[in-house]
Amino acid sequence: MRITSAILRLFDDPAPRFAFELSEAGIAVARGGRPPRIGFQPLDPDVISVSPVKDNVLRPEALAAQVQALAPPGEKKLRRAVLILPDFSVRVVVLDFDAFPDEPEQQLSLVRFRLRKSLPFDVESAALSYYPQPGGTNGKHRDVVVAVAPMEILARYETPFRAAGFHPGLVTTSALCALELMRGAGLAVFAKLGGRTLTLAVADRGVLKLLRTLELAQGSAAEIVSHLYPTFAYIEDHLDARPEKVLVCGLGTLAEELRQEFEGDAGIPVEPLRSRFGAPHYYDAGLLGYLESVEELAA
Repeated sequence: MRITSAILRLFDDPAPRFAFELSEAGIAVARGGRPPRIGFQPLDPDVISVSPVKDNVLRPEALAAQVQALAPPGEKKLRRAVLILPDFSVRVVVLDFDAFPDEPEQQLSLVRFRLRKSLPFDVESAALSYYPQPGGTNGKHRDVVVAVAPMEILARYETPFRAAGFHPGLVTTSALCALELMRGAGLAVFAKLGGRTLTLAVADRGVLKLLRTLELAQGSAAEIVSHLYPTFAYIEDHLDARPEKVLVCGLGTLAEELRQEFEGDAGIPVEPLRSRFGAPHYYDAGLLGYLESVEELAA
């Protein structure tokens, strides 16, 4: 079961009518329906600047105006919504535990202890969520996905949606939702380039093993390759295997350079990320992945 599907199965109510993905480029939006209505509202370049440690919303009044324009006119009731944030605004890690306690209080304490020295902000005052994934090398070993971010960053993203009458009951990240689009990929690497940030993920048959978001100096194919090779080494060292493929999103013409690099001597296919709702871009891959999970639940 994928992470997004697992979260959504906790709720008996129908999926929220609205889903939004935020990026420096704009707001991708999906409105409920079969099929859903998908759109994109661009933002000026100086409205959002993504960072894991400082305020992301530089012009809150501009963001608020764009969000308000997406609200249905004349509708008074609170509208449930999913809010998908840029990868670089939230720290997402996979922690492996030889044994993971059953009690939620003990779990949270252990997760915070593991994170305390690795974050550039205070974990005790941050928003934190975690998900123990199924499976493992024995009955007790668990790979736990953890998402953590300063409260101030999350609040600034949520505020314009609440002011416009939306209730963001589920807040997540682009990469976590985009994992839904890796269905059936086996042991695969996901590479998503968005602006100056590169997100790399390793998933093994639906279980997330590694997720990193890096700020690039140049954004060249050579720089991306320099980060992918250590990712392959991680797979060989920790999973005793080779990746079956690399799925790419947002790379544009750089994808062909990666294909030439890896499909030759390495023999690793490089393929574009795909969705039943259209070709994913870096600014809506999470949204399309979320819609994929909703379709699975409805089936």
